[in-house]
Amino acid sequence: MARFSAASFPSPEDRPDGGWRLRWYTVIFEADTPAGRRFDQALMLVILLSIAVVMADSVQTLHQAHGRAFARMEWLFTLLFTAEYVARLVCVRRPLLYATSFFGIIDLVAVLPTYLALFFPEVHALIDVRVLRLLRVFRVFKLAAYLAEYQFLGRALAASGRKILVFLSAVLMVVLVMGTIMYVVEGPGNGFTSIPTSVYWAISTVTTVGFGDITPKTDVGRFIASFIMLMGWGILAVPTGIVTAEMAAQRRVRAAGDEVQGLCPECGTGGHPPGAGFCFHCGVRLPRVAGSDRPA
Repeated sequence: MARFSAASFPSPEDRPDGGWRLRWYTVIFEADTPAGRRFDQALMLVILLSIAVVMADSVQTLHQAHGRAFARMEWLFTLLFTAEYVARLVCVRRPLLYATSFFGIIDLVAVLPTYLALFFPEVHALIDVRVLRLLRVFRVFKLAAYLAEYQFLGRALAASGRKILVFLSAVLMVVLVMGTIMYVVEGPGNGFTSIPTSVYWAISTVTTVGFGDITPKTDVGRFIASFIMLMGWGILAVPTGIVTAEMAAQRRVRAAGDEVQGLCPECGTGGHPPGAGFCFHCGVRLPRVAGSDRPA
């Protein structure tokens, strides 16, 4: 069983028929074998070590004392990740599909900076080469491929996407209206020089960030600001509640023994009861499980 969902890479069509490519595929892309588990564990350890080296090398004192050692270790990690990337391309039927997938791009971005520094050693005149090295922290995203909890959270976020998008559009309308009102109430003399500037103030206020670079000076402006601050507490809690509810719904579905039965194939909405025949969000008929009266 592949560790990725059916909607992502790899799919059963990418599995080789046999030979050494099938053996490599089983070890690299499948986690239900002893060799696959050991490969995943070793790769996770290497990823964490490589990130630790990048972080340590960014400390100036450590870089001056152990710069050469860090450089050797970075080349070792780069060669290991390059070999892994090539092995993944070789052992699948559709290498281009893997190369353009999310984790395929992450794999490529994780090794590119070291090679770019070889061909463009003078690029620091325009951009410090060490900025490119920060791209190596993208290796941390590769950890998501090996932990089921990441996939579970990803499914919950995807299923909550429409609700969160509608909520964010409502928040955008609120800050636009409040920013316009503050522009009228306070005016350019108090720092609210334009509607975009006032909307920026409303966003920083409603999110409880409050940089303090722009502050209301009038009593009416302070009253409006106080109202927005109190409203911000409730606004921040809504996305958390949406995602939490979706995660709870998916846990109930998984506990019932059918992990995907409640997800709509059209819009991805979850939380349908076992006997539901149509999506309560978009109305599309839910697929059925063979031999069962419950949706797929």
